[in-house]
Amino acid sequence: MTGGFVRAARASDAAGLARVQAASWSATLAELVPDEVLAELTSYAALDQFTERWLEAIVSPPTSKHRVHVAVTEPGSTVVAGFAAAGPATDEDLWAGTDAELYELHVSPELVSAEDEDEPAGHDGRLLHAVADAFAEDGFRTAYTWTLSGDEARIAFLTSAGWAPDGSTSNLDMGVKVPVIRLHTQLSPPTPSPDPSSA
Repeated sequence: MTGGFVRAARASDAAGLARVQAASWSATLAELVPDEVLAELTSYAALDQFTERWLEAIVSPPTSKHRVHVAVTEPGSTVVAGFAAAGPATDEDLWAGTDAELYELHVSPELVSAEDEDEPAGHDGRLLHAVADAFAEDGFRTAYTWTLSGDEARIAFLTSAGWAPDGSTSNLDMGVKVPVIRLHTQLSPPTPSPDPSSA
């Protein structure tokens, strides 16, 4: 198991987040989108845009429940090994008051947990635990996330952590239509209904 820690993202992490995102996309999208599309998504111009986007997400989040978590190899490290962005759910069929969403989870490809692990481990597992803890702290009951339907490793990772497809599908427009599926997990049990006989 790779050692590491998770902390709240800082403004100085923005460029590192962009680099990890590009590396993650290079690994997961290589066989799903045309080479020219992938080259554009991981270009220097795209890195600059993503850096600005992550800087804004870190220093000016829409609400206190929008969070960016960063995985590092040791306390005080400035090298971003992975990150997760999460907050209230954005899909129209969900309610942001109790439904949360994992927007992004990326780890440097060489540091992603092995597919045959019995439980999520490494930076991706620690990030997922940190997100779940923050969701519970913010009062969310159910968490959702979208993932590429062809990303078997990511689906297996989430499934091993207790997530499951909820039947919703869509397409991600990345120059071409890339199929995605939605997964969900219960964060806390529903509040039990009052027992009429105890009234």
